[in-house]
Amino acid sequence: MSAKLEKLSQQLAAILGSRVAASALRLGELTIETAAADYREVARTLRDHPELQFTQLIDLSGIDYSTHAGWQGKRFAVACHLTSLHLNCRLRLRTYAEDDGFPVLPSVTDIWNSANWYEREAFDMFGILFEGHDDLRRILTDYGFVGHPFRKDFPVSGYVEMRYDPEKQRVVYQPVTIEPREVTPRIVREENYGRG
Repeated sequence: MSAKLEKLSQQLAAILGSRVAASALRLGELTIETAAADYREVARTLRDHPELQFTQLIDLSGIDYSTHAGWQGKRFAVACHLTSLHLNCRLRLRTYAEDDGFPVLPSVTDIWNSANWYEREAFDMFGILFEGHDDLRRILTDYGFVGHPFRKDFPVSGYVEMRYDPEKQRVVYQPVTIEPREVTPRIVREENYGRG
């Protein structure tokens, strides 16, 4: 299997050239990295090149590296998991947003239609904007939700909570009122547990 991926890595280096910033073959998976400026062009080449034909986007996920041990690079990234039926193999394409304060990457929805909801999820959960996405709005959180829950600096209990107020007869938002507590599991031991 690794010989096949090694050959694919060499093939990608020949086809994409300097647009591949890094390539890694670990745990039976091949990952290539590209700059944000080359992201769409590399994605289109991976799909359209007759020797590659990565026609299926299986997944696209946002990543926040801010608390990754020893990480010195850019904070936000997007990883696309691609499949080529022609080559019978998978590939991970990763790119990093240039600005950590306002992460923006180009959309690949016109290259792979399946990227639509995945990009909306990355926007909603990580706050990564996808330039050129025609319907970029929240998909998992409420429209009035403040923040992006998968960012590493998002508070564990959130910023606000919502509840139904019977007096106002509507849903209201208020500051979080959860008190921190320690949950200790109750241990029940039976006298003859484990004995035949």
